[in-house]
Amino acid sequence: MTVRLSIPQDQLRDIALKTLEIAKELGATAAACEVSESSGLSVTTRKAVVETIENTRDKGVAVTVYIGKRRGHSSTSDFAQRALREAVQAAYDIARFTAEDDAAGLPDEDTLERAPAELDLFHPWPIDTDEAIRIAQRAEQAAFDVSSNVVNSEGANVYASGGHFVLANTLGFVAGYPYSRHSISVAPIARNGKGMQRDDWYSASRAPEELAEPEAIGRYAAQRALARLGARKLRTRQCPVLFEAPVACGLLGNFVQAASGGALYRKASFLVDALGKPLFADHITVREDPFLARALGSSPFDEEGVRGQRRDVVAGGVLTGYFLSTYSARKLGMKTTGNAGGAHNLELHSSLTQPGDGFVQMLRKLDRGPLVTEMIGQGVNVATGDYSRGATGFWVEGGRIRHPVEEITVAGNLREMFRGVRAVGADQVIRGGRISGSVLIENMTVGGS
Repeated sequence: MTVRLSIPQDQLRDIALKTLEIAKELGATAAACEVSESSGLSVTTRKAVVETIENTRDKGVAVTVYIGKRRGHSSTSDFAQRALREAVQAAYDIARFTAEDDAAGLPDEDTLERAPAELDLFHPWPIDTDEAIRIAQRAEQAAFDVSSNVVNSEGANVYASGGHFVLANTLGFVAGYPYSRHSISVAPIARNGKGMQRDDWYSASRAPEELAEPEAIGRYAAQRALARLGARKLRTRQCPVLFEAPVACGLLGNFVQAASGGALYRKASFLVDALGKPLFADHITVREDPFLARALGSSPFDEEGVRGQRRDVVAGGVLTGYFLSTYSARKLGMKTTGNAGGAHNLELHSSLTQPGDGFVQMLRKLDRGPLVTEMIGQGVNVATGDYSRGATGFWVEGGRIRHPVEEITVAGNLREMFRGVRAVGADQVIRGGRISGSVLIENMTVGGS
């Protein structure tokens, strides 16, 4: 589907500026507005039969109005002048009756990005529904072709989307850009005399030509499902644990949750007052870069128009920064880090990682313990750092995979887990805005029978 953006960028800009004018006419002391349009196509097949076809087209105006230190917010999907005025009036009325909040308000002028970088984030996929169906069927059929033990499927999906927006505020900030995101995924089910197992794999990118071949995605997903057949349980023990790269990206997500301003100012994070203190093993660096061309986690500015930062959030194991919006920064008596909306392209590095430290070498470093390939459930308490989640994967002995395992629990505390990172693999994967290789943690509690 070639992304259909029917509203010119200049028109989005005009709507945003008109909305701000209405807010000032009503008596607002400050206001911010985002005007957006997007479209998408999602096709799902199961056993070659089309299950769903979804075409989406969305547009909207979101406006935030300030009366001093009081804030109101409203939105509408109608771009007519009457609807814009009603939306602004609604936001204004909410602000009139909202309690004052000293942290409320627009970003400081010196934090706004006045010259946004061009990051090459818009690559429409010229694909129609029929072609999307064929691609999904190719991915799914490739999974079935791997083995007669691949007997079913949870489906294959092809997704193509894009959009554009303009963000503006009464400090004179006006900017926006187009963007795209596409993906192919498949989830096969394998069965033999010992039971049934499922697994999945996907490829996602801003640019369609950078997606993996549908057949490669299907084959790898099937191989993963087949490898899980005959899974056993484990006895409870203390041992090192190797997190496969996609699962390790989830650990980065746990770190972001704990280091985010909302949790910090509510005192609901184990990282309160942790700046400048050791958090990870001393060979670990966590790097953030909002400006990587085409990357899924890139943006020239955050959701408030604040410029992002290339920085090491963790350097030599020491926590050097948080993820703060303007509001959370003010609540903490700090300065925004340009992270309204979250972290951007967060990458886990180890100074010990060598080019040859691929997946096989990481198994050797583990030597004896579980390789975790999927986590189940939540089980993460960001306030205390306690971590306990269901898991599946493989038992490794002598640095080699011996058999699949299931119905186990992996438990520890994030503070101890981060400090206990022994190695990071060179087998990097990208999962949204997270980038990591496999991660070996020195010691955890592995619960079983």
